[in-house]
Amino acid sequence: MMHSEFIPKYLPKTVNSGSVVCQAPSNIALVKYWGKYGEQLPQNASVSFTLSECRTETTLYFEKTTEDSTFNFEVYLDGKRETGFEPKIRKFFERIYSYVPFLKMYQFKIETKNTFPHSSGIASSASGMGALSMCLVAIENKLGANYDTHFSNKKASFLARLGSGSAARSIEGPLVVWGEHPQLEGSSNLFGMKYPYTVHENFKDYQDSILLVDKGEKQVSSTVGHDLMNGNPYAEARFKTANGNLEKLISVFESGDISAFINIVESEALQLHGMMMASEPYFILMKPNTLEIINRIWQLRNDTGSKVCFTLDAGANVHVLYPISEKEVVQQFIETQLSPFCKNGEYIHDGCGLGATIVNS
Repeated sequence: MMHSEFIPKYLPKTVNSGSVVCQAPSNIALVKYWGKYGEQLPQNASVSFTLSECRTETTLYFEKTTEDSTFNFEVYLDGKRETGFEPKIRKFFERIYSYVPFLKMYQFKIETKNTFPHSSGIASSASGMGALSMCLVAIENKLGANYDTHFSNKKASFLARLGSGSAARSIEGPLVVWGEHPQLEGSSNLFGMKYPYTVHENFKDYQDSILLVDKGEKQVSSTVGHDLMNGNPYAEARFKTANGNLEKLISVFESGDISAFINIVESEALQLHGMMMASEPYFILMKPNTLEIINRIWQLRNDTGSKVCFTLDAGANVHVLYPISEKEVVQQFIETQLSPFCKNGEYIHDGCGLGATIVNS
């Protein structure tokens, strides 16, 4: 699929005003995307679990305007005007304008809220851009585009990627691939797609408890971190390893081999942070409590044979992954053994979800 297929050929209807409400979830990558080129394109393919409870809900109000030479919008978070978010939205609108040509025809009010605390340290860019992109495609359908659900989701993923790379994976679920890979038919750098092959029952309803180790602003943003991969001496080997790990997961997902899954997922998490330490300038986003939690997870696995494991995003928080059959045991372990290493003892229990939805159109 080419970029041109996302440019609407004709929008026959006129709608003076209205609103749409959409939700999109966060996601947690199992094989990590770290390093990009061009316009938000990944250097390697990635695969993620779509989450269920950690979501962003966005209401997009639109009203026809006579001023069509600029982008006219305001952003509100939890009912409060957030001008600090507006430069990022403006940049997003600039990137997607050729694919969403009605953007300058309307004045927009963007009202957004998260089901998780905004200051929790959970990245909200994926869910936020996913929800906003779903809203924009819903408006396009109101204007007569008449896309089916499959194409609507594909275009929403394409647009979301231009706001935040990982947002490409927040439209579908529960397993989503983003990035072209020779062993995954239909995969693309332009959008995320639902994982297309067999998934064993062991990986159905997988659980993710997010341990909030640090809720402050990261000293190095993900955008800067991605850019630093351009000069990283280990970058090419990393991209090759990531694509190789994704290929290995194809057979793992089919066979249900959780031990092999653990080896790949934990290695991916540590490689991600290893790339940060090998960057110039180098940096570390893990905290001492991150390492303490990892060691205690390893100890539990060694002592009991549990299939619990961890992964990390580009920060200090720990995602504790486990099959639903171990839900009671692992959540008790988190409460008694791991919560003391979380900021204010805070954590969020979540699990795999089905992706973004239109709440009201």
